[in-house]
Amino acid sequence: MDSSIHFTQAERSLIQDTHFFQTKAIISQKVKQILEQLHVALKEDLAGSSLLAPEGIDITTGQFVKGEHLHDFPYRYLDFPKYFSQDEKFTFRSLFWWGHHFIFALILEGRRLDQYKQNLLKSYDRLADQGLYLLMAPTLWEWEKRPELLLEIRNDNREEVEAALATRRFLKIHRYIDFENPVFEKGRLAEEGVATFRLMKAIMAK
Repeated sequence: MDSSIHFTQAERSLIQDTHFFQTKAIISQKVKQILEQLHVALKEDLAGSSLLAPEGIDITTGQFVKGEHLHDFPYRYLDFPKYFSQDEKFTFRSLFWWGHHFIFALILEGRRLDQYKQNLLKSYDRLADQGLYLLMAPTLWEWEKRPELLLEIRNDNREEVEAALATRRFLKIHRYIDFENPVFEKGRLAEEGVATFRLMKAIMAK
């Protein structure tokens, strides 16, 4: 039996590419700096805020995470503010996912869920048509931008969103920033994160 393992021409070319990992390291450092800037800006914004959140929520430190295998692609994210327990979740996650997009996501689960849903509907006119999507997947930990997993929050589909909310055991609202978005070139990603958080504050209001 031939047990030899062959490398394709494309694979051999990549093996010899000394620039990719150098560039990857530069990009990763820039993303780290963006998340650090965002953390500082969100912390300042939270100083004058009152949120409907679990006791003990972290509004100081947050959590920075990096990895290589979100569906086989590298990623970095910041959870801030942040609270996680078995029964309750409350965080604003800013996630860079290599090869896919940047995502700002509000994750809410637990005993205050009904109030969050009411807040969303109460602020519907403000939230609609702002590029926000309600995640319809059965798990919180889905990040792909697939139409069958998402329901856009728009002015013309309020009844559909309201019906979907009634059945959700958690809330996860996504805002996607594609890599072709001008905010990347202009260096405004942290500002965009703060603006998204401020928009979503209506859902977290007391």
